[in-house]
Amino acid sequence: MTLGVAVEALGIHRRFSSKQVLNDLNFSARPGEFVAIVGRSGSGKSTLLRLLAGLDRADRGAIRVGGQQLTGLCRLARVMFQDGRLLPWLRVGENVGLGLSNSDRSSVGEMLNSVGLADRTDDWPAALSGGQKQRVALARALAARPGLLLLDEPLGSLDALTRLDMQRLIEALWQHSGTTAVLITHDVDEAVVLADRVVLLAQGRTAMEWPIDLPRPRDRADPAFSVLVQTILRSVMEEAAADRHAGEPTLA
Repeated sequence: MTLGVAVEALGIHRRFSSKQVLNDLNFSARPGEFVAIVGRSGSGKSTLLRLLAGLDRADRGAIRVGGQQLTGLCRLARVMFQDGRLLPWLRVGENVGLGLSNSDRSSVGEMLNSVGLADRTDDWPAALSGGQKQRVALARALAARPGLLLLDEPLGSLDALTRLDMQRLIEALWQHSGTTAVLITHDVDEAVVLADRVVLLAQGRTAMEWPIDLPRPRDRADPAFSVLVQTILRSVMEEAAADRHAGEPTLA
């Protein structure tokens, strides 16, 4: 089992051209915790994820992963993106084993088996459906046994039924691995299904958060589930309206 790591983002500022995307943002995740981040488009969700992965640098503030300040790529983290990003010139097994040392390559077959694709090791990515490609991407992300799993809208392009199957799979593999997980999603229902805690980003900082104390696996028919989803959705919409209002020019 992987040992999940603690994550901290302290006083983070990030600007792109004239737009302040993150503004004195503070965020944390406990070892082994699953945190979902929601918010309107442009609220800084993916920017924060890139900073946690070390794919971008903050203008000001500090990122700590596993107690160490991040100064480059985070070697403890793996990212799963919305489009899978499989290399088309490598077979499925080769994609899963990408970047692994020879001693770690034994986990390739294990991970493909865990996502239900043990028989597709020698296939080309082009032969897979969209859902299967995302299963391979998930297997690749977890094959290195990362302390931190970063999920950037990984299910956004999938149909509804495939998305539900993938949610169950992500939850099962996260529980088995013990890794810390941070999910970026526009789907509040998905956030409540998967997360221990849901965080709302607005105006470049953490606006609100909700602990999700419902038993796993989450039952969408549970009235408490619906109440949480509606509460979070209402807050997302209110913060989005406030963001739009803040961006309007002031009349003289």
